[in-house]
Amino acid sequence: MLSNFVRQRAQGLLNVVARGFARIGFTPNRLTLVGFFATCSVGFFLATGNFVVGGLLIIATGAFDALDGALARLTNSASKFGAFLDSTTDRFAEGALFLGLLYWFNQRGVMGATYLVYLTLLGSLMVSYARARAEGIGVECKEGMVTRFERIALLVVSLLLSVWFGDAAILIALIILAVLTNVTAAQRIWLVYRATQ
Repeated sequence: MLSNFVRQRAQGLLNVVARGFARIGFTPNRLTLVGFFATCSVGFFLATGNFVVGGLLIIATGAFDALDGALARLTNSASKFGAFLDSTTDRFAEGALFLGLLYWFNQRGVMGATYLVYLTLLGSLMVSYARARAEGIGVECKEGMVTRFERIALLVVSLLLSVWFGDAAILIALIILAVLTNVTAAQRIWLVYRATQ
């Protein structure tokens, strides 16, 4: 997955920054919550049409998503609750971003975007649920075409491209996400089926 590729190459930098947070007393869970609230606030910029600012802020706030894990490993403070908190807040934060887009397009009467956002969120939740449920029955299921990292990366690219292509860039990204998130959920269902036979 693309997320693993990026994380492996950025791990050294993440460790340096994580040590800095450790020195000033931050815990992994505190970093998770800071990243969560920061990402949720980006939804406001998307709702008001400040797409480039929103895209850049997603990149900045997304660093916390990797830093909390790096800090947990460096300080040997990884916990089951920390992993649960991280996954749960990720779902809420992603929802806040798409809520901002939903508001923007609804204000402009682009009702088709409502269905695209719904399908994207449904697919995103089912991708995560499929993994969680698989792990609940003892099957590891991290594979898939579009994980959270890829979803956010595609969203960020579309937000930045809106400088040249306007709302069309975001609508195209929503079409792709609406399809691929649900395809990824179906892919994970198939992989779990094969693993349990």
